[in-house]
Amino acid sequence: MKRFILLLCSVLLVACATTPAATTGSLAEQLGADERGMRSYVLVILKTGPYTPASEQESSTLFAGHFANIERLANEGHLLVAGPLGENDNAYRGIFVISTASIDEARALVATDPTVAAGVFTVEAYRLYSSAALMQIPELHRQITE
Repeated sequence: MKRFILLLCSVLLVACATTPAATTGSLAEQLGADERGMRSYVLVILKTGPYTPASEQESSTLFAGHFANIERLANEGHLLVAGPLGENDNAYRGIFVISTASIDEARALVATDPTVAAGVFTVEAYRLYSSAALMQIPELHRQITE
């Protein structure tokens, strides 16, 4: 768990260091920043679930849907950060940072993922208070992948 927290902090620090500050003016308002340049999100941890796909084809179909859902949620502005985690003792498989302060809303958004719906992954969700600059990650990602 300590390694996971250090990894997450590192990712967030790099994101904040490479994104313009959002503490004053219209950018802060646009990003929903408070007086500290921060805002609330939900951190979702995907864990290995109870279901194992019965075939390679089923697995491929579920994971194609998983990646399509990630893209859809990012394009809609809900998903800010997503990525797999390295091997660990907690069965943690990946993370999402969702642009809402509501755990219930984040869970509803993540429930649209076929791998979650099938039980390949289960979900843990936690409130996260971090830089409003995270709101710019999807656009920055689009810029560097063009």
